[in-house]
Amino acid sequence: MTSIRSYLNKLFQKHNTITVVSGLPRSGTSMMMSALRAGGLPLLTDDARSADKNNPKGYYEFERVKKLQKGDVQWLPRACGKAVKIISALLEYLPETHNYRVIFMERDMDEILASQGRMLERDGNENQHPITDDEMRQSYENHLAEVKAWMGDKDWIQTLFVSYNEALQHPLQVFKRVSAFLDHNVDPEEMTRVIDQDLYRERS
Repeated sequence: MTSIRSYLNKLFQKHNTITVVSGLPRSGTSMMMSALRAGGLPLLTDDARSADKNNPKGYYEFERVKKLQKGDVQWLPRACGKAVKIISALLEYLPETHNYRVIFMERDMDEILASQGRMLERDGNENQHPITDDEMRQSYENHLAEVKAWMGDKDWIQTLFVSYNEALQHPLQVFKRVSAFLDHNVDPEEMTRVIDQDLYRERS
């Protein structure tokens, strides 16, 4: 009886689990989504935001994610068995009706700030930055501490922290860890094919 119950629990979890790619803006979430797709994992995305000069290979977003804060969770069953990108600021609005495996992207903070600055310049909004880099850095660091504490307190969330910088330097090694985290449902060697050093434009 125990083995049957264990099997059913695993089967239910498999069909009720959502892979979430998260992190700060400009932390490598789009790269990871692209890698997961190359590795064989279906994505939940739409064409609401197309590729541009800031993300030449695409954003891999699903527009309704932005409505999580307003309670729009009816789309979550569509994400089961797939990967969806959710920025770190919205993770706290995920309901415990599902199990989540969060691949949380981390990146050198100087590079994140530089990348955001360059993005504002490319969009012609460089004069609209409301706070200084030091203030933004402190805000991000406080936010990350809160998000990590929140995730660590939830038994329906499993988290793998992935360094964007390490992924570019040692992609196969990093993607093998990602594959193991996802029960080897993605091919790490295929994932390495998405790495494009030419897009690593802000280096610390």
